[in-house]
Amino acid sequence: MSETSNRESRHLNIVDGEVEIDGVCLHIRKIDVNSSLPTIVFLHDSLGCITVWRDFPERLCAQTNRSGVVYDRQGYGKSSPFNRIRDVGYLEREADTLAVLLKMLGLQKVILFGHSDGGSIALIAASKYPELIAGVITEGAHVFVEEITLDGIKQAQKLFAHTNLRQRIQKYHGNNTDGLVSAWIDTWLSAEFREFNMEHFLPAIKCPVLVLQGVGDKYGSEQQVDAIVSQVSGHATKDMIEFARHTPHKEAAEYTLKHTSAYICQIDSTCR
Repeated sequence: MSETSNRESRHLNIVDGEVEIDGVCLHIRKIDVNSSLPTIVFLHDSLGCITVWRDFPERLCAQTNRSGVVYDRQGYGKSSPFNRIRDVGYLEREADTLAVLLKMLGLQKVILFGHSDGGSIALIAASKYPELIAGVITEGAHVFVEEITLDGIKQAQKLFAHTNLRQRIQKYHGNNTDGLVSAWIDTWLSAEFREFNMEHFLPAIKCPVLVLQGVGDKYGSEQQVDAIVSQVSGHATKDMIEFARHTPHKEAAEYTLKHTSAYICQIDSTCR
């Protein structure tokens, strides 16, 4: 952690724990800044978890003076393993689980920050549960399947087979590693999933939406961004980041932190 992020995080109270939903234990991290402003909830990508976010959630919470929640979805990190075969409806089910989690934690009008799969989940949640969501920030979200996405996943499949990539992510996911790799690759490359499209959820989204994507993203084109921005009913902002790929909060951390902080402050002018 850098000297800057250390300084930003001094007043944060960070507590790890677990919650149980329908017999599934989810590992959760609460970032408390003793603020009444809407909480930021972070939703990880298809290979992510709490630890993979590094210190970005803490830094964003500190800069915006907001509490935060980060959690490992089922099958990831320290949460319970998958107990069912993943199908085309998995992102909507995760949005439903998110709504249950928010209610259990007594949270409403939160701001969702979702990366990749997490961004898609955030959009579905904002569509289905508008009473719980004050704003959405996505990076690298998908609302339909593109060939560039499938090509990127096929390349990752080769890396898992011929490099130490599996061992590198195992330190984050432990015994969940094989299950989550299979869930990602097998689902997205299946014949059934080629027809995946969640654009019908977008018109019901009335809250502000910031859509981030790296220009060099090998998992999705600018068409994903344009589809989101043009179809949500709330005010949407498009930000194509010239010097980032699929993970702007890592590849362009300072830029992403600055611009998402400013956007969050626009959502709630009392941010300080």
